Amino acid sequence: MLGVFSSAIVSPPDELVAAGSRTPSPKTTSAALVNRFVQNNGNAVSVQVGDHAQLAYSHSNESALQPRSFAVKDEIFCLFEGALDNLGSLRQQYGLAKSANEVLLVIEAYKALRDRAPYPPNHVVGHLSGNFAFIVFDKSTSTLFVASDQYGKVPLSWGITADGYVAFADDAELLKGACGKSLASFPEGCFYSTAVGGLRSYENPKNKITAIPATEEEFWGATFKVEGPAVFAATK
Repeated sequence: MLGVFSSAIVSPPDELVAAGSRTPSPKTTSAALVNRFVQNNGNAVSVQVGDHAQLAYSHSNESALQPRSFAVKDEIFCLFEGALDNLGSLRQQYGLAKSANEVLLVIEAYKALRDRAPYPPNHVVGHLSGNFAFIVFDKSTSTLFVASDQYGKVPLSWGITADGYVAFADDAELLKGACGKSLASFPEGCFYSTAVGGLRSYENPKNKITAIPATEEEFWGATFKVEGPAVFAATK
C-alpha cells in the first residue's frame, strides 16, 4: 500500500529532511513513485484525493494472514493492512454490523476521534489488538492519521520524495528508490497525526520520540526511537 501527501497536508519531518541533506542520493517525484507502484504491482488501484493526496494499493503478493483493504466513507479514505484480534468486540463498541471488516472499523474509530474531542488519539489506536498498519486521510478536514501496531508486525516506512511529498508504504525498497536517504522505518507502537502535530507513541504518550541519524552504510537515513522506560498507557 502507498500513500503520498503534499506539504499542504503534511510538513516533511525535519529529521528526514536532514538525513537526505547529509547523504544526498537520487530521488524521484511523487508522481513517478505512484507510477512505479502501479507498474510493479498487478491489478493495482490508484486513487487521487483532491489536489494534494494520492493512495494506491494492490492485492498482489499480499499475505493471507495480513490482507490489504481499502474503503471510503463520508470523505474518509483508509488503507489497512493486517488483521485485528479483537474485531468482534470493537464492532460492538462502535455499533457496526457483524460484516464490517478492519478497514471500516478504523474509519469509525477515526470518526470517533475527530467528532468526540478531546477523545485521546492514543486510546483510539491503543484499543486495536493485532498486527496492522493503516493510513487514514480525511478529505473534509485535510487531516492525515497513520499508525503501526506495537510490534511492527506489518512493515511501514515513510520518506520524502524529490518534490517534497511525504510518502508512506509497506515496501521499503519502493520508497528507497524515490526518497533516497530521506527514509525511515515508521516506529512501532506510534501514530502520526496532522491534527495533533506530528509523531506520537500511543503506548507511552508522555515519552518523547527522537530520531537517531544513521551512518552512510545503513539503509535508513534515521531511526525513530521512543525515549524512556515503557509505561504502557491504560487503554481499556
